[in-house]
Amino acid sequence: MPAWTSYLETSQDRFHTELLDFLRIPSVSSLPEHSGDVQQAAAWVAARLRSAGIETVEILPTAGHPVVYGEWLGAPGKPIVMIYGHFDVQPVDPIELWTHPPFAPHVKDGRVYARGASDDKGNMLVPILAVEALLQSTGALPVNIKFFFEGQEEIGSPQIEELVATHKEKFACDLVLSADGGQWSETQPETLVSLRGGCAVQVDVVAANRDMHSGLYGGVVHNPIHALTAILSSMRSADGVIQVAGFYDEVVPLTAEDRAAIARVPFEAAKLSDDLAVTADFGEAGYTPLERNWRRPTLEVNGIWGGFQGEGIKTVLPAQAHAKITCRLVANQDPDTIARLIAEHVAHNTPPGVRASVSRIPFVAYPYMMPADHPGNVAARAVLSEMYGCEPYIVGSGGSIPVCSTFLRHLGVYTTNFGFAISDENFHAPDEFYRLSSFVKGQHAYCKLLERLAL
Repeated sequence: MPAWTSYLETSQDRFHTELLDFLRIPSVSSLPEHSGDVQQAAAWVAARLRSAGIETVEILPTAGHPVVYGEWLGAPGKPIVMIYGHFDVQPVDPIELWTHPPFAPHVKDGRVYARGASDDKGNMLVPILAVEALLQSTGALPVNIKFFFEGQEEIGSPQIEELVATHKEKFACDLVLSADGGQWSETQPETLVSLRGGCAVQVDVVAANRDMHSGLYGGVVHNPIHALTAILSSMRSADGVIQVAGFYDEVVPLTAEDRAAIARVPFEAAKLSDDLAVTADFGEAGYTPLERNWRRPTLEVNGIWGGFQGEGIKTVLPAQAHAKITCRLVANQDPDTIARLIAEHVAHNTPPGVRASVSRIPFVAYPYMMPADHPGNVAARAVLSEMYGCEPYIVGSGGSIPVCSTFLRHLGVYTTNFGFAISDENFHAPDEFYRLSSFVKGQHAYCKLLERLAL
């Protein structure tokens, strides 16, 4: 057995105690009152890297929350692998739905319950412990290592783009491993190869300079709510196909191999219906639910308002109506282009008697896709197959991790997902938890993967 195995086995009590200490820090990046806690979490991570044996460690300031950077470059001729994760967490509301206080970690039945336990503190700590085990048991690492741990992922990493672009040489590497990710289940691994990006706009429709009496002006002045709903209805057909001209022009089509890999992943329509109490799935015609969720773009109305919203009735013809729209984008769609195409569609479909405008909302994420046979994925699949006893599913995600596309665009390197969260662990929700079995399994997996990447 490798020397690091016994080191890990004898260190678990200490590692578990450190995980609980980490989880006690309320590093909520979206709330200004917790900015000091995010700084405290950064200091905790920097200290933990140093105690693991990483001598070069910095806390890099940004215009927002910081990044903790570390490096060990003592393996000449070997690849440089950068390990990514984040130490900020989501807000805890609604607090009354938590069984235990969210920043007072509670361990029960092999699970640790706390905000950030799964997303991403538990997962993020795993590779630090694996690197410590390798260093302390062998005196060296099989590859060169850099660490990039950020404190602003949960708010979209707004300052990370500039930081990476400004310091390309510092962050230069051959591969990124993301500890912000997961596996399909406790018994089934996965290889994540795509993430959707996104953009957001607000549509404002104005008919008059004030609200009007619906009896005096109804049938004379166009109702902006009717105009807005007509504009929104024009954006999508009844079978879910987006009607904005040019919207699909840059979408990378699914190959037969892509569709076969996705078809191998189980999808239970009945489970979706039971879980969400919906009567059927819905989306773009001609694609399966998983194909739509992972590899096809969307245009969704997230909110719509205008006129009287109170109890009872008010016979008003409103002056204005508004809607917020977000799009989930896939390779190779550009957020700026899509926002422009929506604005053009609105201009072309605005009925007479009202004025419509489109403004950007600060949500931008570039889509990400990497080859399933990339060497990083091949190595990760080999390790996961050995540990789980089965081949990983090749999967995508309907969500976004902005830093993956940032690293690809500015550093020219792909990010291999290598996290151990499981989707039922309530991340972003009350009673978030992390399986301690995954905490241990991840440490062994990272040691195996770093050794394999040296070959």
